[in-house]
Amino acid sequence: MKLTKKRKEALALYDNTKEYSLLEAAEIVKKISNTKFDSSFDIDVRLGVDPRQANQMVRGVASLPHGLGKTVRVLALVTPDKEQEAKDAGADHVGLDDYIEKIAAGWTDIDIIVAMPSVMAKLGRLGKILGPRNLMPNPKSGTVTTEVGKAVTEVKAGKIDFKVDKTGIIHASVGKVSFDAQKLSENALELVQVLHRLKPSAAKGTYFKSIFVSSTMSPGVAVEVKSIPGI
Repeated sequence: MKLTKKRKEALALYDNTKEYSLLEAAEIVKKISNTKFDSSFDIDVRLGVDPRQANQMVRGVASLPHGLGKTVRVLALVTPDKEQEAKDAGADHVGLDDYIEKIAAGWTDIDIIVAMPSVMAKLGRLGKILGPRNLMPNPKSGTVTTEVGKAVTEVKAGKIDFKVDKTGIIHASVGKVSFDAQKLSENALELVQVLHRLKPSAAKGTYFKSIFVSSTMSPGVAVEVKSIPGI
């Protein structure tokens, strides 16, 4: 693949054969990012698991200490008695049947749906719309709950949901390039430490195969796994 001028310039700013600490990698990503908008700061973690095996599936949530740096649009699907609680917590859209019909008609202008357990039966027919967009509420991610206000507050503050893909990789955005490098490294560290705690007992051999960080359209920077505390 022919390298663009910008990519050549970015690759000249660091050694792409070397592994760095999370903080060093975050500093490099900030240096090599050249988009005109505030790029996402992304992390890709290759795990030594076989996602085809149910006992090796890795899925969970992480509450990033410095948030995501972006507005998270939340829809709360709740019964009338919980509507005010959801609104007070900052939900962008609150309701039930009207929004279910709206989604059925193709509306998905949201990032996260928080729903009460009692309304989940109504969402069954929306699986083909919500599933591929990773919008279906899930008890494991804390988005199916009776504590609606708490759930909305957490996702607004930077709680992210992640799931290993079929190739064994976790992809997640953990901030914006405009964050200082320390905050980016701390957000990334939180996710990696959560992944460490979620290691399936059935996973054998090396669990963290590789870790890379990057921004939108930038090259990836390799992170030295052994340099990460707590794993």
